Amino acid sequence: MRYLDSERLEAVDARAFRAQRPYPWVNPAGLLTNEGYRRLCETLPDVSRFTRRFDVVRKHGQQSHDRYALEYHPGLELAAPWRDFIRELQGPTYRRFIGRLLGRRLFSLRLHWHYTPNGCSISPHCDSPTKLGSHIFYFNTAEDWEPTWGGQTLILDDGGRFQARSAPRFEDFDRAITAETLGNHSLLFARDGQSWHGMREINCPPHAMRKVFIVVIGDTLRTTARDLVRQLRGKPAESY
Repeated sequence: MRYLDSERLEAVDARAFRAQRPYPWVNPAGLLTNEGYRRLCETLPDVSRFTRRFDVVRKHGQQSHDRYALEYHPGLELAAPWRDFIRELQGPTYRRFIGRLLGRRLFSLRLHWHYTPNGCSISPHCDSPTKLGSHIFYFNTAEDWEPTWGGQTLILDDGGRFQARSAPRFEDFDRAITAETLGNHSLLFARDGQSWHGMREINCPPHAMRKVFIVVIGDTLRTTARDLVRQLRGKPAESY
């Protein structure tokens, strides 16, 4: 049983990815095999295992990103499909894919799940400079989600105007590109000082939640230096 479709990974054009505007991104369908995607949807971790992260103060005056979060660590108890999928993500095929698109050989991978309920949003932001990029896998399907409920990631074009350390509103951007987030889609983007993205407020029934699994591609040197400084100051490693 394979989860990543290696032929689809190889088919993603690195040159086209890097040429995208306003910053490098790609929103492919089918990077997971159909059967693998189905098994992962069926065995997603239950929200009861997640940490409630609401009203967490963000830097630069940005609105909090309210959601339930579960961080992966090697001892985390998971269903077999997720253990196998994560093993593939940590293997040479996926690392070669990421390295080819981002043009980097040295990077770390950090993994987590986010479930977002009704009324929550992700305010426009650029990720931390310790990240090289993010790869978001979407796990809502036509069986459990209506596109009119929202939940789509927006690629935001600021025309190069805003500092990353600021808090613009969605309406302040020149352009918003809506990613396809239903079914077996994913969104990979590279981080830079203008890699603004976000998600407008979800309007879904109480029983529904937006479900994503995110691979954070970290700059190994910057992450190590940041964590060392935090350790020297007696602070825990920074959460994403």
